[in-house]
Amino acid sequence: MHLNPYGEYAVLLAASLANDWPADRAGIEARTLALGMTQTFPPAVDDHAEVRAVIDDWLAIVDEPDADARALLLNAQLAAAAAYPRLTNHDGEGWHLHYRDDVPSLPYVLRAIISLGTSLHLVTRGMGRLGRCQASPCTNVVADVTRNGRQRFCSVRCANRAAVRRHRARG
Repeated sequence: MHLNPYGEYAVLLAASLANDWPADRAGIEARTLALGMTQTFPPAVDDHAEVRAVIDDWLAIVDEPDADARALLLNAQLAAAAAYPRLTNHDGEGWHLHYRDDVPSLPYVLRAIISLGTSLHLVTRGMGRLGRCQASPCTNVVADVTRNGRQRFCSVRCANRAAVRRHRARG
């Protein structure tokens, strides 16, 4: 049973796209399928650029340090993409909720999923659980889905690099 299909996977999908932008629309679709989406959408000429705009808008939320301002940005994104909840049973995956209109557009659906997923992630885990990697010079997005809420690095490699820097600075 999926109680929150828009939360963790949506924010991890957004972070994955932000951290490693696909070269084309096929790469975006492959990533969405690999990270939990089940639907595909008819291609449109401007999908690659439109999804990039979705991710750039999402990065403004990631980079906003003030929780109130972050909420305002996120509310604007929700208003642009979300709709009333509806029951659906597409692709035979079983009944579940969608929080968007049934628009067959990859950019539209990603905006809705990412904004709602980010909202759920931040209100259930904490408004500070989204940011940038703290291992300079890395600027990857970190979506903290850990139990203890202390993830500061995008990878083990960055965490190790930061630990080595701290060790060398002491000695």
